[in-house]
Amino acid sequence: MPRSRINGNFIDKTFSVVANILLQIIPTTSGEKEAFTYYRDGVMSAQSEGNYAEALQNYYEAMRLEIDPYDRSYILYNIGLIHTSNGEHTKALEYYFRALERNPFLPQAFNNMAVICHYRGEQAIRQGDSEIAEAWFDQAAEYWKQAIALTPGNYIEAHNWLKITRRFE
Repeated sequence: MPRSRINGNFIDKTFSVVANILLQIIPTTSGEKEAFTYYRDGVMSAQSEGNYAEALQNYYEAMRLEIDPYDRSYILYNIGLIHTSNGEHTKALEYYFRALERNPFLPQAFNNMAVICHYRGEQAIRQGDSEIAEAWFDQAAEYWKQAIALTPGNYIEAHNWLKITRRFE
C-alpha cells in the first residue's frame, strides 16, 4: 500500500485526496500517474519524516516510471537533497548535475551545489589548504551566480558573500 494512504497527517491526507482527484481528471497515462504516486510518497511522506531510505526507494521507482525530463529533474533534485542530508556530497552533486541536464532552470540545484562547494572550501581552510579552499569557493561563486541569475532577489546571503569576497561580476 502506498505510504500516502497510511499516513495519519491531516495535511498529507488532504494533499493526497486533492492529488488523487487531479490525477483522475487530468489526462495522463497510467505510468505517469504511478510515477507521480511514488514521487508524492517520497516527498510528502517519507522524506518529510526523515525516512530517507524509504524516500529514495520511492524516488527510484518514480524515475523508472517517469518519462518527462522536466518531472525527472525534480525527482533527481530530491534524490540530491537526500544525499546532501546524509552528508554524501559527491553523490548529491551528481544528482544535482543530472537534474540540471534535464532542466537548466533549477536555481535551487545551483544553490545547493554552491553550498556544498562552500562547505568543502571551509573544510579545506580547517585542514590548512588555502589553495584548495579558494578553488572550492570559486566554484561555489559560479553556482551561486547561476542561481541568482535565474531568480534575482533570492539568495541574498549568497549575493552578499559574492560582493564581500569580490567574486560578483
